[in-house]
Amino acid sequence: MAGALAGWLTVGLLVAAVVIAVHHSRRWRAGAAAEVDLVAGLKALPKRYLVDVHDVVGRKPFNARFHALTAGGFLASLVLLVLAVVPWFRGPLLWGLAALALALMLAGALMVGWRRHVVKPTELSGGRFARLPVSLIAYAAGLLVVALDRVAGGALPHGVTLVLAGVGLFGGADLLVGVGRGPLKHALHGALYLVAHPRPGRFSGRDRGGERKRDSALAPLNLDDAKLGVEVPLDFAWNRLLGFEACVQCGRCESVCPAYAAGLPLNPKALIQDLVGAMEGGAADYAGHGHPGRSVAGARGPHLPVVGEGAAIHPNTLWACTTCRACVDACPMMIEHVDVIVDLRRFETLEKASAPGKAPGVLEELRIADNPGGFPAVRRIDWAFDLALPLAREREKFDVLLWLGDAAFDLRGQRSLRAFIRLLKKAGVDFAVLGEDELDCGDLARRLGDEATFQDLARRNIARLEGLSFRRIVTMDPHALHVIRNEYPAFGGAFEVVHHTALLLELVEGGRLTLGSLSGTLTYHDPCYLGRYNGVTEAPRRLLDMLGMERREMEFSGLASRCCGGGGGTSVTDVAGDRRIPDVRMEQARETGAACIAVACPNCTVMLEGVVGPRPEVKEIAELVLEATE
Repeated sequence: MAGALAGWLTVGLLVAAVVIAVHHSRRWRAGAAAEVDLVAGLKALPKRYLVDVHDVVGRKPFNARFHALTAGGFLASLVLLVLAVVPWFRGPLLWGLAALALALMLAGALMVGWRRHVVKPTELSGGRFARLPVSLIAYAAGLLVVALDRVAGGALPHGVTLVLAGVGLFGGADLLVGVGRGPLKHALHGALYLVAHPRPGRFSGRDRGGERKRDSALAPLNLDDAKLGVEVPLDFAWNRLLGFEACVQCGRCESVCPAYAAGLPLNPKALIQDLVGAMEGGAADYAGHGHPGRSVAGARGPHLPVVGEGAAIHPNTLWACTTCRACVDACPMMIEHVDVIVDLRRFETLEKASAPGKAPGVLEELRIADNPGGFPAVRRIDWAFDLALPLAREREKFDVLLWLGDAAFDLRGQRSLRAFIRLLKKAGVDFAVLGEDELDCGDLARRLGDEATFQDLARRNIARLEGLSFRRIVTMDPHALHVIRNEYPAFGGAFEVVHHTALLLELVEGGRLTLGSLSGTLTYHDPCYLGRYNGVTEAPRRLLDMLGMERREMEFSGLASRCCGGGGGTSVTDVAGDRRIPDVRMEQARETGAACIAVACPNCTVMLEGVVGPRPEVKEIAELVLEATE
């Protein structure tokens, strides 16, 4: 009797959960249209969930184990309990399988309870999530005893089994009703989001080096649209809104965000919950950390502006982001925080002209002079008059086009460029530069939301590049590498682009550069746009290891590296925090005890050299390689 009752009540709970989910879905289904291949997404769901999601979850093995035990046991037990309503399925075998599933779930639930109430990671949200272990344990333990009693032929008194079934189903009700507002909301919405993910390219497998493929290019904005960017929640595509509902509030994004660590008014987890609240028209079910140094958000609603001092998201929160994608890379539900922030910035910049700090002046210089400093184009190679740089427009054909970037207008960047150019000449590389024909790549404009200026620069650069005959582009700037390699193709420009560390490694391994041995210790700082955006982490390390110096890794390195604070336009938006992001990063470098910090990006060089006080010496990798050749 208790077993059949448990089965029927489980069916009822599932029906109620479906009704709640359908009602809840009206919010995100009201979003803007999006092109989604649902059939392909459904076919790919098992792989996306079991491989891609668990690849991220598995970075914390304890979490991966309890997630597999709890989710697997819960789903299996639901199926078996539903089968219990059919008389000919009832029997020792069904109840034995149910007992096994519930036992596994109970083990996972106890692990969840240990983590939440004993370990207590600071990034976890409270509220309804605090009682999650209680609901899991009640469901698993109560129904486990009922299942074991069914296997034993009903040894327990009928009243006892009814009470235990009631306890279990009460826990199950708390879980299943949570598909609308509660911890289990992410399970349903997460699966749907994986089916309709706005970046299906994130799940396309591995590259030749074995790294997960990285779909990190921003999607172009149609400049003919009536509204540019996102103003109100319903301007987001429906699958973006669905992604906000998929957030499990695990706090992994919060724990890796460089802005949050430095006390800037940004917490990516709170940001997503701000957007959930904006969709709901009230406060989200959130009991985690807020945005540092920022007051509680104001008016919320699906038709109200998202950004504003009295809106769901304060402008300073929006402009504190470095676009480093640490939050995106850490998120087990594959939420695209950076895409969301850039969509909001586009409206603020293009429709309201409200970019803060020095950003408006920088964008104006970009529109007028084609570089953010407002320098005359002819000055791009003034510093290299003694190097006799070959100009591309004077060459019929050459092998490598050296993209100088904005480092050519900076004294520190010029030092690094000179070292690299000397190495190219030592190795006999057939290269040329654009000189005054080179425009800014457009990265800064795009991250600040000025899509119009970016697209203008991109199209003009593409036209100039397509008029030349060369094999590949090499650049020292990971931002330029990313934009030209990954974002220009949307505008018809497909070019092979490599980072200078990859080319230097190729020259050394090919015997065209001979290295001596250097002494001392160093640590390597991974630029975000080289590592997380493009998966290049090993070439710089292999090159550094050839120098003979002792290399010491920072705690946060490789794809988990921390940002220098120079990306996303934060160097010109001037949003203040408790500390400077480069100071936080340099502290991590100091902890290694290394005498030198090697960098592979002109922005990182400037940001890290700006740290005052005792610190490791900052050297660009090309400078170290040149020293080793001499």
